[in-house]
Amino acid sequence: MNLSRRSIALAASATAVVAAVAFGLVLLGSPAQERERRIDARRVADLHGIAAASNLYWSRHSRLPASLDDLTASPGLRINTRDPVSSEIYGYQVLDSLRYEVCATFDGESRSGPGEPATVPPVVQMSCQGCHAAARIGVDDPVSGHFNPRDLWTHGIGRQCFQLQVR
Repeated sequence: MNLSRRSIALAASATAVVAAVAFGLVLLGSPAQERERRIDARRVADLHGIAAASNLYWSRHSRLPASLDDLTASPGLRINTRDPVSSEIYGYQVLDSLRYEVCATFDGESRSGPGEPATVPPVVQMSCQGCHAAARIGVDDPVSGHFNPRDLWTHGIGRQCFQLQVR
């Protein structure tokens, strides 16, 4: 059987396409994994919105809202308080006069980059003074000086809670 140059080029092109798709799936993950990442990113954005609204509520009322219902009843605040998939209300609990906790259930682990696991230790979640009081980063909180504020939302799989402090 005599193979023409055209047949060899066609086979090489097909092999290159298959290899590129396989490499992309390995590097970026499957479409289902990408969907999970997008939904988890939405959850993080919702929790971030709750945190921002809690700060605003505190500045208006000099206290934290007792519940997410109190927060959403405040004029001018529009936040998502329900999980985009399960429609369950996110967890919210006041811990003291300045600290509160928000919780969500995540489908996947947060990533530092494509295919890389999260690099920020879980203790960062418990130390948020640096994120919510920018002037204090690296001054009186030894953990906060070693991470980027976006890393506050680093999470694993399942229910994760983040302790935050109002600004």
